[in-house]
Amino acid sequence: MSKPFQAKEKRIVNCKTVDVNQLMPMKYDWAWEHYLNGCHNNWMPEEVPMSRDIAQWKSGSLKEEERLVILRNLGFFSTAESLVGNNIVLAIFRHVTNPEARQYLLRQAFEEAIHTHAFHYIVDSLSLNPHEVFGMYNEINTIHNKDAFEMTLTEEVLKPGFTTETAEGLQSFLKNLIGYYVIMEGIFFYSGFAMILSFQRKNIMPGIGEQFQYILRDETIHLNFGIDLINTVKSENPEVWTPAFQEEVVAMVDKATWLEYMYAKECLPKGVLGLTSNLFLDYVRYIADRRLERIGLKPLYGSPNPFPWMSECIDLEKEKNFFETKVTQYRMGASLSW
Repeated sequence: MSKPFQAKEKRIVNCKTVDVNQLMPMKYDWAWEHYLNGCHNNWMPEEVPMSRDIAQWKSGSLKEEERLVILRNLGFFSTAESLVGNNIVLAIFRHVTNPEARQYLLRQAFEEAIHTHAFHYIVDSLSLNPHEVFGMYNEINTIHNKDAFEMTLTEEVLKPGFTTETAEGLQSFLKNLIGYYVIMEGIFFYSGFAMILSFQRKNIMPGIGEQFQYILRDETIHLNFGIDLINTVKSENPEVWTPAFQEEVVAMVDKATWLEYMYAKECLPKGVLGLTSNLFLDYVRYIADRRLERIGLKPLYGSPNPFPWMSECIDLEKEKNFFETKVTQYRMGASLSW
């Protein structure tokens, strides 16, 4: 009979001494904490009423510029959420050898499915053309370019014979994690959040705004988990975090920041409700600097934050009224804090 394993024997990747199915005893309490936080934040799209959105959309009261912002963001998010879910299931899960981290990944994959469900619900509620919305990544270059940037990172990890047991393979895996957690969920999503939540603050399409607020809550936990995952891989494998590789990561973030700025220009060709693409250039750079700092890199831009109110949308301690207005109240929602 083999001896009971010790928690210290666990490794986030490339663990061969502990069975991947043995959850207890835990080594990474942070992974379990993120899992519990995700469970406390449970929601379903149909719980959000869409009657006011339907009335606004069909009344003709929205300007064309406002409708464009809404449609472009629905088009981007509707497929981007699926890309993230596919990457978790096909690329990340198989190479993470720690069970408590895998437990969270299962939860996150479910949440990505809920987010895709939300966009189906919005499209159906507003009687939008589903081919136009869900096919926008094939038609709009700025959306296609962001998705293509991410898909190359999944393709690398899915190549036959790929392994994280070499330095090169582990660096490719880290690029995938950074590309999806830091860039896709931590940068690409945040322009859309700011646009739609700006509308919600003015009572424009409040049902969509409420669902985006739920999605933002989920994505904040995804980002926090991803940062902890990346930093744990780094700490357990410091030999791969070379100066040259760090420069490569910074170049990835810089390219992503430009792609997101071009997307903001596509959504706001003339500006609307005080929002301009230049404001979003500052915001995306501000967000990118914060993400770089959290993985141990120096900020790149030094841009100001033009949307300080966005922090209130993340901080649940300031958003208790949000939960009080829900049809199905979150008993444990206020337990989350950042």
